[in-house]
Amino acid sequence: MRKSALLLTLAVSIAIQAQDLKPIQLPTAQTEGGRPLMQVLKERKTRREFGPEKLPIQLLANLLWAAFGINRPDGGRTAPSAMNWQEIDVYVAMGDGLFLYNAKANRLEPVLAQDVRAATGTQAFVATAPLNLVYVADLSKRGRSGSEAEFFTAADVGFISENVYLFCTSEGLATVVRGSVDRAALAKIMKLRPNQKILLAQSVGYPKK
Repeated sequence: MRKSALLLTLAVSIAIQAQDLKPIQLPTAQTEGGRPLMQVLKERKTRREFGPEKLPIQLLANLLWAAFGINRPDGGRTAPSAMNWQEIDVYVAMGDGLFLYNAKANRLEPVLAQDVRAATGTQAFVATAPLNLVYVADLSKRGRSGSEAEFFTAADVGFISENVYLFCTSEGLATVVRGSVDRAALAKIMKLRPNQKILLAQSVGYPKK
């Protein structure tokens, strides 16, 4: 099936609404341990082949916290955010549905009870990667507009995706950040508002054996 036809089929076939999904309360992230930073930096690399195994919920919780979780009592995050806008939302696409990471509640909020992984990128592997993160900028959270604000938002999503790279390297996971996304089609499937902008996506899973 051609990519455009597949995306259209996904958009038309989303009949099950988000309320049919249940929120997923994540366990508290394990913030101790891990491998030495310099070793992780030495071994960090992109991998585009993934095994089919789902990530255990504890590992998923750790990954999302590393990406953009709360690490201070004042609500500060694990990745820098220009002017503390915290304008990047992390959507989590898995086989059983699409969720929004709620860092404050440490919970996955249901968005769509539909497997939309294939729509999160143009490469074939995204359809079967156990986890695809979609980074969406909520422009309403930015304190300004224009080219400078666009630059800051681009930097913010880069920090988050690199956190995921480092976490995956530390945990022996494979990951690739991706810019090849049909953003208009995916935004329609995700039912995003006009002031929400898809920036990047990132696939995560165990390395293919």
